[in-house]
Amino acid sequence: MKDLLKKRVLVTGGAGFLGSFLCERLIEEGCDVICMDNFFTGRKANISHLMDNPYFELMRHDVTFPFYVEVDEIYNLACPASPVHYQFDPVQTTKTSVHGAINVLGLAKRIKAKVFQASTSEVYGDPSIHPQPESYWGNVNPIGIRSCYDEGKRCAETLFFDYHRQHDTRIKVVRIFNTYGPRMHPQDGRVVSNFIMQALRGEDITIYGDGLQTRSFCYVSDLIEGWMRLMATDDDVTGPINIGNPGEFTMIELAENVIELTGSSSKLIFEDLPADDPKQRKPDITQAKEKLGWEPTVALRDGLVKTIEYFDGLLKQGE
Repeated sequence: MKDLLKKRVLVTGGAGFLGSFLCERLIEEGCDVICMDNFFTGRKANISHLMDNPYFELMRHDVTFPFYVEVDEIYNLACPASPVHYQFDPVQTTKTSVHGAINVLGLAKRIKAKVFQASTSEVYGDPSIHPQPESYWGNVNPIGIRSCYDEGKRCAETLFFDYHRQHDTRIKVVRIFNTYGPRMHPQDGRVVSNFIMQALRGEDITIYGDGLQTRSFCYVSDLIEGWMRLMATDDDVTGPINIGNPGEFTMIELAENVIELTGSSSKLIFEDLPADDPKQRKPDITQAKEKLGWEPTVALRDGLVKTIEYFDGLLKQGE
C-alpha cells in the first residue's frame, strides 16, 4: 500500500548538476523517481549513490525523441546550460529546448501530470532593467552565438504557457539565475568552476572584460528548495518566477574570494569579453518571497567553501 501512495516523478536531465540534487531531494521526500538523461553533460558519478535505491530508476534517453512513462509530475531540466556546452552543437541545443518542451508537454497533457520547466535568467538577455523582474521582456540578440540557448528557452516558455491556455496543462515555470555548488561540471566554462579550478591548480585566473560585470550566485540547495515550494503551490501559480540569490558580485570580487578561500597564489589576467555577454544580472525575487515564502539562506563564501572542497576532491582523484 505504501508504494501505491508514492508520488511518481520524472526528471529529465536528472544526471546533471541540478538534476542530481533534485532527484536526491525527491527521494528524501518519499517520491518514486525516474531520472532521464542522454549523458551529453550529465554524469553517472552525480547519481551513482542513488542507483541502489529501489525508488530510483535511470533511463538513458534523449528528450528530443518521444518517450512514454506514467508519472504524476515532470521536471524538465534537459538542456546543456553553460556556453561551452550549448555552443558546441547550437542546433541541437535549440532542439533540446523546443522539441524537448513539446515532448514533455505532450506527455503531461496525455497523462494529466503537473509539469515544471527549468527556464533561465538568460531570457532577459543583456538587461536594460536592473534588477530583473519577471515582467521584463528582455533584451536578447536572436541571431548571436548565445541565441541557441536564450531563444530556445524563451520558445520553451511560450510552449508551456500555450499548453496551459489551450489544454489546461498544469505548469510551473522557474527562471534560474546563476547557481553553483558541488557536482558542477569541472569543464563547463562557467565562472565559479573556472575560477576554482584555476585557483586550485595555481594557474592565473582568467577574467573576461574589465571584471566589473556582475552576477548573482545562488547555492544549489537554496535553488532546489525554491523549486519544491513552487511545485507545491496551487495550480493558479504558474510562474514564471525568478529563483536566485539577489546578492550581487563583480567578477573581480568573486575571483578574490576564491583566491582567499583556496589559499592560492593565482594572479588575475584579463581577456576580451565574449559576444553578447550580459554586463549585469540580478534577480528581483519579490514574487518568490510573496508566493513561495522563499529566499536564499546560504552566503556566497559558505557555498564556495563546499564547492571548493568538491573540486579539490576531483583534482585529487584525477578528475
